[in-house]
Amino acid sequence: MSGLDWPAGFERTAAAERERNRSFEATLGATTKALATEMDRMDVDAWRGEIANAHTKSNGLPLHNANPDDPGFVLRWTDDEEQFAVACDASPKIRDNVRTVYKWVRETRMRGTRPVKTGDTEFAAARLPPGDGEGAVVAASATSQPPHDVLGVAPDAPADVVEAAARARKADTHPDNGGSTAEFQRVVEAEKAMLEGDR
Repeated sequence: MSGLDWPAGFERTAAAERERNRSFEATLGATTKALATEMDRMDVDAWRGEIANAHTKSNGLPLHNANPDDPGFVLRWTDDEEQFAVACDASPKIRDNVRTVYKWVRETRMRGTRPVKTGDTEFAAARLPPGDGEGAVVAASATSQPPHDVLGVAPDAPADVVEAAARARKADTHPDNGGSTAEFQRVVEAEKAMLEGDR
């Protein structure tokens, strides 16, 4: 069991059938930054990446040196109370699977800028069917990381350590510095939760 919450109804690629993609020159770090930028441009309500059993950024995207046993990648988001997901595990490398998802999101978003009229949104293919009323997929995933993990401090860190860590994370994630609005907000909420004693 890899620990990756693969979307229901999405077929998995057998490990023996995964093929390396030699057309991507970007690093995993550059790819995750580009994907975060695309998601911010889409102005969705909430979004989160997911990989299996590896350290991730607070938005769920893999760290630049991630090497999980399961190379699959899932991107989930909510927009206007609808849930969406795209996933890829066609390559044995996490970098290539994240890059494939990024390219799909970018190309699909760009279709929406064309003066073509269609019967549905360009992201209709990624729309998930209504769930059983348990709430949004992204909201559940986004809150699963404890506030101290978001800030990178110990669960019992004193207030001055929490404030210093939050200040540094806010500088890194602030949209004016190329960060993500959603990630910045998570840092703000994590700091508030820790200072109020919810660790």
